[in-house]
Amino acid sequence: MLYPIDTPTRTTKDLSGIWRFKVDDEKGDFTPDQVLTDSLSLAVPASFNDQVSIDAIRNHVGYFWYQTDFQLPHLIAAERKVLRFGSATHEAWVYLNGQEIGHHKGGFTPFEMDITDIAVAGNNRLTVRLSNMLDHTTLPVGNYSETTDAHGRLVRQVDENFDFYNYAGIHRPVILYTTHKHYIDDIAINPQLNEDFSKAQINIAVKTHQLDQHQVLIELFDEEDQLVASGDLNEALVIENPQLWQPMKAYLYTAKVSLKDGSDILDSYSEPFGIRSVEVKEGKFLINGKPFYFKGFGKHEDTHIHGRGLDNAANVLDIQLMKRIGANSIRTSHYPYSEEMMRLCDREGIVVIDETTGVGIMESFNFDVSILEDGNFNDATFTSLDTTAAHEQVIRELITRDKNHACVVMWSIANEAATYSPGALEYFTPLFELARELDPQKRPLTLIHIMMSNPQTDLVSSLVDVICLNRYYGWYVSHGDLDTAEAQTRGELLAWQEKYPEKPIMYTEYGADTVAGLHSMEAAPFTEEFQEDYYAMNHRVFDEFDNFVGEQLWNFADFATKIGINRVQGNKKGIFTRDRQPKMTVRSISERWNHIPNFDYKA
Repeated sequence: MLYPIDTPTRTTKDLSGIWRFKVDDEKGDFTPDQVLTDSLSLAVPASFNDQVSIDAIRNHVGYFWYQTDFQLPHLIAAERKVLRFGSATHEAWVYLNGQEIGHHKGGFTPFEMDITDIAVAGNNRLTVRLSNMLDHTTLPVGNYSETTDAHGRLVRQVDENFDFYNYAGIHRPVILYTTHKHYIDDIAINPQLNEDFSKAQINIAVKTHQLDQHQVLIELFDEEDQLVASGDLNEALVIENPQLWQPMKAYLYTAKVSLKDGSDILDSYSEPFGIRSVEVKEGKFLINGKPFYFKGFGKHEDTHIHGRGLDNAANVLDIQLMKRIGANSIRTSHYPYSEEMMRLCDREGIVVIDETTGVGIMESFNFDVSILEDGNFNDATFTSLDTTAAHEQVIRELITRDKNHACVVMWSIANEAATYSPGALEYFTPLFELARELDPQKRPLTLIHIMMSNPQTDLVSSLVDVICLNRYYGWYVSHGDLDTAEAQTRGELLAWQEKYPEKPIMYTEYGADTVAGLHSMEAAPFTEEFQEDYYAMNHRVFDEFDNFVGEQLWNFADFATKIGINRVQGNKKGIFTRDRQPKMTVRSISERWNHIPNFDYKA
C-alpha cells in the first residue's frame, strides 16, 4: 500500500483537526446520517483517552463515534477519490454522507476506501464508529467480559493481556487523495547487490489499475536528484557503484514510477528506497556484508496527551536522544509504528526490527514468572485462543506496508507468546512461511521469547533466524540479587549457544523499574543506582559471547499501563522518564554505546 503523497498527478487533503466525538450509549438513537450532537471536541490524530477529563469516558469499553465535515471542490469531480486511514484502534466502521463505505479490524495498520461514487462537490460528512474491545480472537489479545449494572445496563470490560495501556481512537492521519481512473496501486522494490557491492540491480514490481496499452516508465534518482537509471518494467535497472544505506549513515534513492498512455502521464508516484544487504550467517547479523551490533531499545508510541496518537515532534526528539547516546536501532514493540516514524528511521539511519501486533498470545499472562522454575510449565494457549486469522492479516498488512523500507532489517512475528505450550509449533510454522513468502527482500525472521521459553522448553526456536530474548534476571527472577542473576544470565546464554551455534542471539528486552529521583546507598531495587548496576551486570555477560549480536533494553521511556499493584502511574523501566528526562543510567549507557562500533564489534 502506497503512502499518500502529492505528485504531479495526485493531490492529498489532510482531514486532521478537531472532530466531534461521543461515546455510543448503544440505545440506537443515532444513525450515521445525522449530525453528532451533545458531542465533545477531540483532536485527530490522537488517542481519545487523555483528551477527556471524565473518567467514565476515558475508561469506557465499547463503541465510540467520531465525525467531521469536509469540503471537496468541483475541480476534482472527474478524479478517483480515496479515503485513507493510517490506523483506527481497534475496529472501525466508516460512513460517508450516511452510507457505510468500509470496515477494518486491526488497530495499527492502514486501510482505504474508494469514495469516487459517494463523495460530492461541496460538503461531505465523515462518520466513524470505533470499538476499543479486545478478546481471544484479536491482536493484541484481551480478556473480554460482560456484566450488568444495578439498572440492568450492559457493562463491557477488557482486561489487557499485555503490559501497556489500551489507548484507542483515530491514531494516525486521515487523508483524502485523488488519482486518475487508471492508477499505480502498489510498488515493490528489491535491490540486489553483487558480491563486492560495486553494482546494484534494482528489481521493481508495479501493480497498476490500467488498460493493456499503457506503459510503465521507471526512473531512478540519487539524493542530488540526478537520474541514474531508467527503463520500463521489462528492463533490468542497474546502478553502478551505488551509495549504500548504512546504519546511522542513511542514503536514499528515489524510484519515480509513471503510468503513461502515449505521451500522456496518467499517474506518477515517487518511492524512496535504500540499497543495502541483510544476511544471517555463522552466528552473525550482517548488514552490507559486515557484522552489525544492535544497540537500542524497545519503546512505545506513548506520549502525554497524544497517548498512542501520532506525535511527529516526539518521534524526532526520540531519535535525536537515541543518536546522542549511541543507539542505532529500535524494535516496534508491540505493534507496527506509524508510517511517519518508519520514513523518519529510513532518513535517519535507524535500524528497525518491525513487529506485528502478536502480543498477549498467552493464556496465563501475569507478572509471576517463577512458574518457569520447574521446567515443565505449559498452558492451553493454542486451544483457548483463536488468533490465527488476525495474525495472518497483520502479517500481510505489515509487510505490504513496510516492504520497501531500508530501515527494516528483520520481521518480528510475535512478542512473548506461549511458545513453550503444546501446539505452538503448529501455530507458528504457517505464519513464518507466510512472512517468508510475502517479503520480496526475504529479510530474516524472528519471534521474541518470554522467560518461560528457554532452550529446554521452547518449541519454535527452530523457525527463527535470530534468537531474540526478553530476560529479567535480577528483576522478575532473583529480584534484587544481581550475583545470582549474572550466573543465570550466563548459564542460559551458554545453553542457547550450545543448542544453536549457527544462530545469532540478542536481547530485545532487559530492564528494571526505576523511579526517577529515588536513591539509596544500598543495592535497592527501584533506585537509579540499582538500574545502573543491573545494566552493568548484563553487559559484562553480553561481552563474553561472540554470537551475541545486540542489546535493546526495555524501555526507552516510561509509558502508560493499566492500573495494577505492579504499576504506579505506568511502567517505570524507561531510562528516560515519560517526558524524556534522563535517569542516571543514561550516562553509563551512553558511555558504553558510543564506544561500541556499529560494525565489527566482536570481529
